[in-house]
Amino acid sequence: MLQQTRVETVIPYFTKWMQRFPDVRSLAEASSQEVLVIWEGLGYYGRARNLHRAAQEVMQKYDGQLPNDAMQLRKLPGIGRYSAAAIASIAFDKDEPALDGNIRRVLARYFNVDEDVRSAHGENKLWELAALHLPEGQAGTYNQALMDLGASLCMPKAPHCAACPLEDSCQAKALGIQEQRPVTFPKPPIPHHVVTAAVIRQEDRVLIARRPPHGLLGGLWEFPGGKQQEGEDLKACLRREIREELGAEVEVGVELGKYKHAYTHFRVTLYAFHCRILQGQPRLIEAADMRWVTLKELDQYPMGKIDRQISKSLLSSTSL
Repeated sequence: MLQQTRVETVIPYFTKWMQRFPDVRSLAEASSQEVLVIWEGLGYYGRARNLHRAAQEVMQKYDGQLPNDAMQLRKLPGIGRYSAAAIASIAFDKDEPALDGNIRRVLARYFNVDEDVRSAHGENKLWELAALHLPEGQAGTYNQALMDLGASLCMPKAPHCAACPLEDSCQAKALGIQEQRPVTFPKPPIPHHVVTAAVIRQEDRVLIARRPPHGLLGGLWEFPGGKQQEGEDLKACLRREIREELGAEVEVGVELGKYKHAYTHFRVTLYAFHCRILQGQPRLIEAADMRWVTLKELDQYPMGKIDRQISKSLLSSTSL
């Protein structure tokens, strides 16, 4: 949960998760949909799917016991080099160097690494430094200390050097370039997409579709729609998307709302419209599943942030 999410954000999610999944077995035996419902709001849903699959493998291959070796840990879904090293060192006292965002920053400043830390060469340099200075038998404490140092003092902007126990030996501080480390080259501009979504009603029910199990927001439910193409107005976009996705013709009515959200590599502005079916019955073409559900049932279906906002807008308008 702490990958790509701040501690203060994680705490209530972690508490809720542990209440429902107190051990590996309970997680392994849960349905993927229930896992996504409990995870909803944390984003990066591939983490939840990998965690679920990893729990199932731990039950099947390791008799419910998490491996204590970094190489074995890396064979589990969702566990990469850093996570495996952190688990092995902190949970099992193995001599493994770890390298999270905080440790990268501390090492890049302390040793004045002048290469882009996101490059392959810069990454390897940091791993070498982390391993070279690892105190034998104290890797867990050492790794956690560097994480805390980066989180509390050696922060990305305006580091608190005067309070840092490493100030006198920090190479970047000695040169007065601590805020220029770590070196990172500018990222390309983040693309922006305009997206539409249809709120299709049938008496007291609304149509939702489930995304394919893999990829962005995999396995989550949404109000059907899609990305606007060049030269296409919003309503034409939505009619085309529903035709391609569900094989039905719809009349696009009034706008329900405009929603914005930023993902890791792009931003979206989504326009949701009330729609009604003109011809054909919705069927599965691109979606993994679809359901007609009441508004009160929407909470039972895991959704991404924007689709959850749409569902709340519907519930709010109904209660007025």
